[in-house]
Amino acid sequence: MTYGYAGKILWVDLSLKKVRLSELDDELARKYFGGTGIGTKILYDFTTPKTDPLGPENHLIFMTGPFTGTKVPLSGRHHVVARSPLTNIYGESDVGGEWGAQLKKAGYDGLVVFNTSDKPVYLWVSDGVVEFRDASHLWGLDTYECDEAVRRETDTRASVSCIGPAGERLARISAIMSEGKDGRTAGRCGLGAVMGSKKLKAIAVRGDKPLPIADYDDLDKSIKELGPILVKRGSRFRDYGTSGGMPVIEQLGDLPIKNWVLGSFTKGAEELSGQRMAETVLSGRYYCYSCILGCGRTVKIEEGAYAPVEGGGPEYESAAMLGANLLVDDLKAVCKANELCNRYGLDAISIGAVIAFAIEAYERGLISKAEAGLELRWGDPNVVIDMVHKIGRREGLGWMLGEGVKRAGESLGGLALEFALHVKGLELPAHDPRAHNSVGLGYATSSRGACHNQACSHIFERICVLPELGYPEVQDRFAVKGNGVFVAKLQDYMALFDSLKLCKFLVVGNVQPSHIRRWLKDVTGWDLSLEELMKVGERITNLKRLYNVRIGLSRLHDTLPLRILTLKKGGGAGQNLPPLNEMLSEYYEYRGWSEFGIPTYSKLRELGLEEEGKKAGIYREEG
Repeated sequence: MTYGYAGKILWVDLSLKKVRLSELDDELARKYFGGTGIGTKILYDFTTPKTDPLGPENHLIFMTGPFTGTKVPLSGRHHVVARSPLTNIYGESDVGGEWGAQLKKAGYDGLVVFNTSDKPVYLWVSDGVVEFRDASHLWGLDTYECDEAVRRETDTRASVSCIGPAGERLARISAIMSEGKDGRTAGRCGLGAVMGSKKLKAIAVRGDKPLPIADYDDLDKSIKELGPILVKRGSRFRDYGTSGGMPVIEQLGDLPIKNWVLGSFTKGAEELSGQRMAETVLSGRYYCYSCILGCGRTVKIEEGAYAPVEGGGPEYESAAMLGANLLVDDLKAVCKANELCNRYGLDAISIGAVIAFAIEAYERGLISKAEAGLELRWGDPNVVIDMVHKIGRREGLGWMLGEGVKRAGESLGGLALEFALHVKGLELPAHDPRAHNSVGLGYATSSRGACHNQACSHIFERICVLPELGYPEVQDRFAVKGNGVFVAKLQDYMALFDSLKLCKFLVVGNVQPSHIRRWLKDVTGWDLSLEELMKVGERITNLKRLYNVRIGLSRLHDTLPLRILTLKKGGGAGQNLPPLNEMLSEYYEYRGWSEFGIPTYSKLRELGLEEEGKKAGIYREEG
C-alpha cells in the first residue's frame, strides 16, 4: 500500500454483527486522497436516491486522510459522511481531536457502518481487533458520561466517538461527539441521528501501529521551517480561540443578531469574546492531534446560576448562535448552553437557529405560551437553557425544533417559512452573506447546504492571501465580478484540506498549495503539480454535486433565504444584498456546468467521472 495509509477500510454490518476488510487501492487513494473524497465515493456507490437517511441502508462513513496520524501540522482530523436526515441530501461533517489518528494507528484508514443493530451496541476497535459490545447500560447517558464509561470498559487511553440522548431520540440536528469533556463535534447535518437510528451508541478506538512515511527527514525539515511561522501567525487563536475575532466580526456586520434581523450588538460581542473568556472562565486550551496552535477552549464555572460547567467551551460559531443570535450577552450562560449541547449531542449552530426561530414565532403569535411551556423572550438565558433541555430530550416544543428550522417552519406554516433561515435544509452558520458576497455564493452552492467551511472565502477577504491560486492580495468582500471563479477555486482547494485531513486554520499561517504538495510528497511519495493537486479537489466537488443531482437538486435549490436577499437591516453595514444570480451564472460557467447547475458530460469525462455521471443520468452533452 502507498506510504501514508494504513491500507485497510473496515466494514461493519450491525445487523449480522460481522466485519470485513477491504484493501484501499492506490488508484482510489490517488483520485480522492481520503476524508471527504473517499467518503463521498463510498456514499455515492452504496446509497441511491431512495435511501432513507434513517434507514438501515444508509452508510455512516468515518474516514481519515493520508496526513492523519502523522507529524503534518494541524492534521488531527477525520471526516464523517452519510445521507443527511436533516436535509435529505449529501451530508458531511469534519471533526478534530484524537479519534482519527487512533483509528489509523489501529490499522484502518476508514470505518463504514451499515444496517441496524437489534439492540444498543458499541464498537471497540484496537490494533486489528473489532468487538461488538452491548450498550444497553449506556443508552440514555449523555456524551460525557458515555465517554467515561466506555474508556473505563476498554482502555483509558482510547478515543471515543459517541452520541447523546438527542441522537438516540433521532433529533435531526443531533451531532456525533468525540473526546469526552473536550467536546470535539461532528456537528452539522444531523449525523448523530444516523448513528442513533442504527442503535450505535459509541465507537472506541485505540492504536499503536506506526504509519509508513515516504520521507521522514524532509517532513521534519519542513515542520521546523514552517512551525514557528504558524505559531506566530496563529497566536491570537492560541490566546483567545476562534471567538477572539467576535468584536471585529460584529463591526463588519458579519455577526448573526436576533435571527439575522439586527446589524449591531457591540457590547454583547465584547462580552462574548475570546478576550472576555480569557479574563473570566478560561481554564485551559485544547490541542487536537498534531496541533501547535491550541485554539480549543476549556472553561470552568464553579459557582453562580450556571454552575457547574467544566470542559470544552464555546467556539465562535456556538458563542454567536447561542449568544448574539438570541440577544444573550451573558458568557457564563452561553458556556452552560454550549455544555448542554455537547452533553445531549446537539449541533450548537442549529440549536441557536431553531431557538431564534421559536422566539420569533412566539412573538408573531404562531407559538403559544402553553405550547412553549414558558414565555419565549430575546436575551433571556433561562429560555435558551430550557429550550436546549427540551430539544435534547425531545419534550414538548423541543420535538418539533429538533427536526430543524425547515421542518419546524413547514409544521407551523404560513409566515413561519419566511423566517426559518436555511439553505437546502441546513441552518445558516454564524457568518452573514450580506457582509461577504462570496459567503452568499458559497452557502448557495455548498453540497451540504449553508456552509462557510466548504470555501472559507471570508478569511481571504480579511487577512489571508493565496498567490499560488491567483489571489496575492486580500479580496474585496463586496465584489461581484470574479466571485464565481473565486468561490469555485476555494471550494476545490478546501476539498483537499477535507480529504488530506488538514485544519483550515493553516491558511492563517499562510500555508500555500506548495506546502501541501511538499507534505504530500513527504508522506506518500507522490510528486503532484499544482494543476494535478487542484484537479483532485475539483473531482471531489463535482462528485458531491452529482450526489445531489441524482436526488433531483439543481439551480433551483442554489439559493439563499429571502431575509438575506431582501432585508438590509443585517450585515454588510446595512447596505449590501448579495447579487446571487449574477454570481451563480459565472460560477456555473467556470465550473463547466449547465445553466441549471448540472455538471456537463465533457467536464465529467475530464475528471474521470463518466460512470458516476451515468448514475445521475448524464450520458452525453445536452442538446
